[in-house]
Amino acid sequence: MDITTIRDFRAARTDADLALTPGETFMAGGTWLMSEPQPATTGFVDLTTMGWPDLEITDAGLRIGATCTIARLVRWAQQEAPAPWIAAPLAVDAANALLASFKIWNTATVGGNVCRSFAAAGMVSLSVALDGVAVIWTPEPDAAGVFVERREPVADIVVGNGVNTLAPGEILRAIEIPDSALRSQAVLNKIALAEHGRSGAVVTGRIDPDGSAVFAVTAATAAPTVWRFPHLPDELTLTGAVADASGYYTDPLGAADWRRGVSVELALRVRNRLEEAA
Repeated sequence: MDITTIRDFRAARTDADLALTPGETFMAGGTWLMSEPQPATTGFVDLTTMGWPDLEITDAGLRIGATCTIARLVRWAQQEAPAPWIAAPLAVDAANALLASFKIWNTATVGGNVCRSFAAAGMVSLSVALDGVAVIWTPEPDAAGVFVERREPVADIVVGNGVNTLAPGEILRAIEIPDSALRSQAVLNKIALAEHGRSGAVVTGRIDPDGSAVFAVTAATAAPTVWRFPHLPDELTLTGAVADASGYYTDPLGAADWRRGVSVELALRVRNRLEEAA
C-alpha cells in the first residue's frame, strides 16, 4: 500500500548510516511496515544494504543475520545444514507456522519477524525453541565509533503480543543459536482455527544431548513461555506445567481457554514424539 507519510528513504551502508533522525525507522523486508499506515514514520532506513552475512557457522553454533530472509533460512535448513545439527528442520516447521505465502518468505526477514514480536511469529517460535540469543546494537557508539553490543535471549525480548524490550534506535544485528540446541532432538507442533489460518498455539520441545528437556509455548500466550526439565517429563508433570501457565489470551483467532486446552494436547504430542525418537 502507499505509505503517504514517508518523505525520505535511505540505504544504510556503514555504521554511521544507522543513526536515526526523528521520524525514521529501520526497515529490512518491510512486509509489515508496508502493510498498513505508519502515521508516526516519515522515513525508512534500509538495513538490507549493510551487507550482513545471512548465515554463519561458528564454533559456538549458527549465527543468523537479522536481514536473512525466511526463504534463505528454509533453504539452508533443507539443503545445507551440517548433518549433526538434527534440529535444523525445525526452521522449516516454524516458517510453515507463519500465515504467509512463499512470496512473503522471499522478502520477510528473520530479524523483522522477531522485532515485530507478534505472539504467532514463527521466527520467535524457532528462536525460543532453540535458545536463540539476540545480538543487539545499542544506538550510541563508543568512543571509537563502534556500536556497543548487548545480548538477550529471544524468549526474554518478547514481553507481549507485539511488544518487546528493544529500545528506540536499537538494532537487532543477529540471532545466535547454540550448537548444543542444534544437536538436539526437536519437534514443533501447531494448530489454528482455520486450515490455513494464523497459528493459535505453537508448542515446541527438545531433548538436548545431555538428556535435559525444554518445552515452550508461543502463539497461545502473549509472550513466550518456557519450561526446563532435567529429563523428559512424564505426561502428568508436563500437563500440569502447561495448563497452569499464565498469559493465555483471547482474540478473534481463539479464546484463552481453547488456547490453554490445545497447548496441553500439543505438548503431549510433542513429548510422545520425542520419547519415540529417543
